[in-house]
Amino acid sequence: MIKLADFSAVIFDMDGLVLDTESTYIIAWQQAASAMGYDFPDDFCGSLSGLHYQDVELKLIDYCGAEFDLRAFKRLSGDCWRDHVDVHGIRIKHGFSELLALLIRQKIPYCLATNSRRINALECLELAGIKEVFSTIIARDQVRQGKPEPDIFLKAAEALQVDIGRCLVLEDSHAGIVAAFKAGAVSVFIPSTERVDPLAVELCDLTVSDLALLSNALSQ
Repeated sequence: MIKLADFSAVIFDMDGLVLDTESTYIIAWQQAASAMGYDFPDDFCGSLSGLHYQDVELKLIDYCGAEFDLRAFKRLSGDCWRDHVDVHGIRIKHGFSELLALLIRQKIPYCLATNSRRINALECLELAGIKEVFSTIIARDQVRQGKPEPDIFLKAAEALQVDIGRCLVLEDSHAGIVAAFKAGAVSVFIPSTERVDPLAVELCDLTVSDLALLSNALSQ
């Protein structure tokens, strides 16, 4: 069993782990696709979870064909996303507040490590009302390669001045778990979609259904 005392720091992913942004992206992708005459089923959108937008674009071309207008889709989906979050905001995932309080009580450093660009990450955190929670944020545009490569987590450990082997990485996506494994971190997989990748389950050190259960487990 994973014990909090075994770690010197905790690294959080953002999309789908701290914030329920995945559902907002899926809504925007599906609305934009429909406007362009395409149908994006939930399982296809789920397969984009955790990927940097450059990798999302490759999957879009593979799925829709070389004639798919990426520029128009990016503009339209961005507009759809903005319209949605302006009305509904972005929800914080269940259990995050409890886990954060536990880390603060135990005086364990933590940070955010996301495949989103920094400007987008800050915007999402602000929309969720937790912009000031993370004093250290490592984003995709601060490293050479995003997840599933390990660069983001290695830079996060460096920023926290902690060996990556002493970091507990919390992730909701296959790409994130692969990145944590390559980095040499201990990882917890908390899937944000019903479609659970078996390889992610195999590579991680623990799988739980939400942050509240993890907080309870780490409190033991």
